[in-house]
Amino acid sequence: MEVTEEAPLGLRERKKLQTRGALSWAVIRLSVERGWANVTVEDAAAAANVSDRTFRNYFSSKAEAVAARHLDRMLLVAAGLRARPAGEPLWDAITGAVLSQFAGGEPQGHEWTDAIQLMLTEPDVAGEVLKASATAQRDLAVAIAARTGTDPAHDLYPSLAAAATNAAITTVMDHWLRADPPAAIEALMREAFRQIQAGLPVP
Repeated sequence: MEVTEEAPLGLRERKKLQTRGALSWAVIRLSVERGWANVTVEDAAAAANVSDRTFRNYFSSKAEAVAARHLDRMLLVAAGLRARPAGEPLWDAITGAVLSQFAGGEPQGHEWTDAIQLMLTEPDVAGEVLKASATAQRDLAVAIAARTGTDPAHDLYPSLAAAATNAAITTVMDHWLRADPPAAIEALMREAFRQIQAGLPVP
């Protein structure tokens, strides 16, 4: 489902996004609590107060539901970039768009992060997350191209910048899950994009 900020969403569209988000979160939360193999589509639907059929109208599998949370947030990064002031430097704009989606992310306990790491090792989940990242990266490249007057079909820059952004987000999320002691994800994101803007100087 494409997420943009170009026009206000109607009530029906907002409800669909809320249901989609609730189902995705239900699969994640229940998997953390019970373990991936011990959660069914029926469990997630019940937790989100919808029918099994409704779940299948949104997602083909539990793994797709998990990846949807990542996909939607990444698509909102691209939408946020499109909404940033036209005169803002590109990497400042990208950083702002990214931080708007990760603001308020507080450190989690090891029980939570360990369970998320384990869930992400499931082959189906890993595959769906890769697909989601690729979809979002293409959308971000289009947004970067529009901002820089380049063409993602012919110019390397927008795709390269989108890939760097995607890699930074993925790396930070992995670091956040493994951090000991726990760290706030917003602070980690800010530091990652500071280093990118500085040209990744050797420490």
